[in-house]
Amino acid sequence: SKLLAFMGAKVSITDIPASDYVIQAVTLSDAVAPYELVKTMRASILTLGPLMARMGAARVSLPGGCAIGARPVDLHLTALEKMGAEITTDHGYIQAKVPVNGQNGRLKGANITFEKITVTGTENILMAAVLAEGETVLNNAAREPEVTDLVDMLRKMGAQIEGDCSSTLRIRGVEKLHGTEHTVIPDRIEAGTFLVAGAITNGDLTLTNCAPDHLASIIAKLEQTGVRIETIDKTTLRVRGAKKLIAADVTTEEYPGFATDMQAQYMALTTQAEGASVITETIFENRYLHASEMLRMGANITVDGRRAVVRGLSPLTGTPVIASDLRASASLVLAGLVADGETMIDRVYHIDRGYEDIVKKLRGVGAQIVRLHIKD
Repeated sequence: SKLLAFMGAKVSITDIPASDYVIQAVTLSDAVAPYELVKTMRASILTLGPLMARMGAARVSLPGGCAIGARPVDLHLTALEKMGAEITTDHGYIQAKVPVNGQNGRLKGANITFEKITVTGTENILMAAVLAEGETVLNNAAREPEVTDLVDMLRKMGAQIEGDCSSTLRIRGVEKLHGTEHTVIPDRIEAGTFLVAGAITNGDLTLTNCAPDHLASIIAKLEQTGVRIETIDKTTLRVRGAKKLIAADVTTEEYPGFATDMQAQYMALTTQAEGASVITETIFENRYLHASEMLRMGANITVDGRRAVVRGLSPLTGTPVIASDLRASASLVLAGLVADGETMIDRVYHIDRGYEDIVKKLRGVGAQIVRLHIKD
């Protein structure tokens, strides 16, 4: 909201915390996404495509975000260059424009193949292409449900897009988009985290307002460990833990494979499973920072590059730990649910970007968890 307001959009909410936003951007006063706002949320890079589509120019800070490894935006920039943009990076900013007779012009459609699957890259270029001149084809595009949800919303706004749920998207540029009303899909990673919460505690939880179809790989993996998961209806799941969890290997993959954003939570679960579980992280190269904190709690984990071996069953004990990123925060909360004694998690501010009222939700189903606000 702050970022959009900075650029001149009007953002209105009806309640706090807000569940509905009304965004009006009849005009934009600034094609800049400043470091002060971008550094707190990596997804701010997603202003680049829309600004280029609408204004033919953008100055966007290179993103910050969680410390889980290099996530370069080269694929975004290469694609925009194919569409006619001139791009430089200096002083920590991406400077992009479409020069036409001394003014900022319109992007042109292009045939683009991503060297590797990128969710935000697909979303950025998709938004850039809907107002580009001519047709754009995105090959090796991400197939995540969030991409399909964006396609649905853009189509409601007048965009012409084909190829939903596939690795090839075909976009025919239009002159302008119009307003619409859209409900964002449920967060599959939040739902997956609560599935693990039920499993790791040998609990019995019902998850409502989720999207079971988006959780197939997570459900399948949890069932391998002995967890029972029942689909009640199109928006409801019931998870029941097992008295004896069984070790099971997992490899993170792009959708529809097992999400990298569930790897840390799954690691917490495997500490309570009998046997050795091998976890292979193929998406990010530095996503095992939570392992060292779990070791402090008594877990038996060996990390070698992108491979981690978790040997259970390990009785965990409460101790002070530090959260390095969003999903690490969630994994340490899960570990704390089954640890003997009190677990104190520091730097937990990361968790708010991915979980709304996680403390309230867990307390509502019996967890002994409080959030402390400690002054320096």
